[in-house]
Amino acid sequence: MNAPGTIRVLLVDNHPLVLEGLEALLKTYDHIEVVGTAGMARTGLELALRTRPDVVLMDINMPQLSGIDAIELFRESLPRTRILMLSMHDSREYISTSVLHGAAGYILKDVSTDEIASAIEAVASGKTYFSSGVSEVLLEKRSNASPVPLTTREHDVLLLIAAGRSNRDIAQSLGISEATAETHRKKIKKKLGIATTAGLVRFAIDNGLTSPEADIPTTG
Repeated sequence: MNAPGTIRVLLVDNHPLVLEGLEALLKTYDHIEVVGTAGMARTGLELALRTRPDVVLMDINMPQLSGIDAIELFRESLPRTRILMLSMHDSREYISTSVLHGAAGYILKDVSTDEIASAIEAVASGKTYFSSGVSEVLLEKRSNASPVPLTTREHDVLLLIAAGRSNRDIAQSLGISEATAETHRKKIKKKLGIATTAGLVRFAIDNGLTSPEADIPTTG
């Protein structure tokens, strides 16, 4: 039995060297337990059903079944397991599609081991997480972005929510109280008719929202 507070992680990537490297690196963290590795998504799902991981760290490009297509299969079979995508692709299409399919986070393969560990911790605790390179893509303004009925401050808060920030982080970044950050979050959900944080993240990605006045951190 794993120790209390230990995060159980399953690694899914079709590159053996990547799997070996990730497993070796994550084993240096006392609170992270790698419960298995798989080279294909379907094999990973079968292994996940046996091991019941808290987090699946999964690549996108894999044979037979892509990581993106596998997200929904994992979510249907193991709704409590969080999916964290690890990819070399930083395009908005990949990021948005991953989130729309149910991924809790998206990090790039060039991030540090400490950031991978931080991402695992974040999604395991119910938060979303996007690495710095991904956050920059999320914050890029698109010329065809649809107007939304949000104030400038609400835009700022929404961007920080999309970057996986907690109410405390949002409060510190914007110089407001934690209670005010929570109030903004509730107002945004009501205005947009969105009930969940994951839904807000998807909305932000799809609309390419940005605000020139927000002091938005670029790290996930």
